[in-house]
Amino acid sequence: VQLQASGGGLVQPGGSLRLSCVVPGFTLDYPAIGWFRQVPGREREGVACISNEDGTTDYVDAVKGRFTISKDNAKNTVYLQMNSLKPEDTAIYYCATDQARLCGPMTLYYGMQYRGKGTQVTVSS
Repeated sequence: VQLQASGGGLVQPGGSLRLSCVVPGFTLDYPAIGWFRQVPGREREGVACISNEDGTTDYVDAVKGRFTISKDNAKNTVYLQMNSLKPEDTAIYYCATDQARLCGPMTLYYGMQYRGKGTQVTVSS
């Protein structure tokens, strides 16, 4: 499956960005979509996920209250609205999906089967 993330860029602390991920066929084939981030040399971190069936969401503690994941079934697209960005949010963000994993803390921790190319988010003044 080809996942394509977009929307990254350079933003000042406190600013906002919205990332998008197109997942062809996700309404039929995949139970959940997740956003992950990675800084070179560091472990991947699960950021947020959303259930395809009922829209249930989950977030890592570091982004709760600042990031919002949502989906548009008609467009096969999942979004990550990122507000109140901090320098520590700087990373490559990518979307991922799985044929079996549901949205939840274990999925954010262990990752998902398919991932796409990432988009760079840099938070700096």
